[in-house]
Amino acid sequence: MAQKYTTREEDYSKWYNEIVQRADLAEDSGVRGCMVIKPYGYAIWEKMRDILDAKFKETGHSNAYFPIFIPKSLFEAEEKNAEGFAKECAVVTHHRLIDDPDNKGKLIVDPKAKLTEELIVRPTSEAIIWSTYKKWIQSYRDLPILINQWANVVRWEMRTRIFLRTAEFLWQEGHTAHQTKAEALAETELMNNVYAEFAEKSMAMPVIKGEKSDSERFAGADATYTIEAMMQDGKALQAGTSHFLGQNFAKAFDVKFADKEGKQEYVWATSWGVSTRLMGALIMTHSDDEGLVLPPAIAPIQVVAIPIYKKDEDLAAITEKIDELSAKLKAKGISFKFDDDDNRRPGWKFAEYEAKGVPVRLAMGMRDLENGNIEVARRDNKTKEVLPFDGVDAHIESLLEDIQSNLYNRALEFRKNNIRPIDSYDEFKVKIESEGGFFLAHWDGTEETEKQIKEETKATIRCIPFDREEETGECIVTGKPSAGRVIFAKAY
Repeated sequence: MAQKYTTREEDYSKWYNEIVQRADLAEDSGVRGCMVIKPYGYAIWEKMRDILDAKFKETGHSNAYFPIFIPKSLFEAEEKNAEGFAKECAVVTHHRLIDDPDNKGKLIVDPKAKLTEELIVRPTSEAIIWSTYKKWIQSYRDLPILINQWANVVRWEMRTRIFLRTAEFLWQEGHTAHQTKAEALAETELMNNVYAEFAEKSMAMPVIKGEKSDSERFAGADATYTIEAMMQDGKALQAGTSHFLGQNFAKAFDVKFADKEGKQEYVWATSWGVSTRLMGALIMTHSDDEGLVLPPAIAPIQVVAIPIYKKDEDLAAITEKIDELSAKLKAKGISFKFDDDDNRRPGWKFAEYEAKGVPVRLAMGMRDLENGNIEVARRDNKTKEVLPFDGVDAHIESLLEDIQSNLYNRALEFRKNNIRPIDSYDEFKVKIESEGGFFLAHWDGTEETEKQIKEETKATIRCIPFDREEETGECIVTGKPSAGRVIFAKAY
């Protein structure tokens, strides 16, 4: 009897956890709140990473690497940043273990090995990077600096969930230095647009670009730009952020440059990043009750072929034909797998690749071979058809493009159907709980009102959309004047 899995409607949280397990993406580790990203999950992350890395380099950025440890004094230099991350910090206090004299075979911290200065395990790298930039920047000729690093960070979360919120996760963080405010603002906008393009073109995930409210922006930033995506349960997920840091870190670390007239000026800064949260976004944007659904652009295996046979000579004949197709697909840059493992039956393989979200599945038996046909199934809408083998490579190439656009359009339609203006706070409190989704509401611009809404409904301002219509109105809570609608939603 086939195992029954949880549906999205029954329990969305449990469904998510089961998708992670069924698709063999990741699992909990021996360290509380940390995950092991398994080979298939890491292969998806590598696809994301490689696409993003190419985009960063196309826009003039270079990769570097900075230490995972940050001296506490450096971390404290920019006060708002330090305060913002203080509760999530892991701190190294000692550098050696010794045998426990009272308990053989056990180790204890050597009290003589206490560090002269405690080290913060990086929750973000502004402090260590800007202390380094102070050495690199002397003149306007040293600017701009456009650096990105791929790294891990640690934020000691109390409530964790694989990919969405873990104590350690993978990410990239860009850190740039500029001569002028205008250049830094242009960089902040550029990278937010890079993220949006990646989300929509590669992940097939529609996003809304906007600016965070003051209380939601990055600690130490003057402005935070964001891309916000809607998950299938109507909640928002912050998929990427780009921060205009002003001169805050330059002043904290005394990073100045001599301009063309020889005058000393503080540097202008940005930082920006996305993380393995994108894996969670991917799952919750497209997947269904049968398993993971992957856009072809980031699928490690875009096409899988499964032979159906009884005798070894049948397999040999099918393999010879599939090898022809494999060469054609690989020549088109399409990743292909021929699963001829005889330890698993075809039915098991069909279910396995469906659970793993492989966009296109092919099947060929002896009758198909004799008739010059092959079965082609697409994962996004679970349809299949028997087609002539000749020319099927061109059909598959077109099919992958269609699947990519279909997934985007399907997610976009879902968002359109679940984003709505609202003018009554009483109605908002009911609908945010019963219906979910994004609500476009007027807000008076104060942190007090924002805090009240969060405490009473658990909804936050996801962003002030860049493309919002100019529309004056009255705040749904206080009735005070509002310059335009902002997006409220519950979020991950």
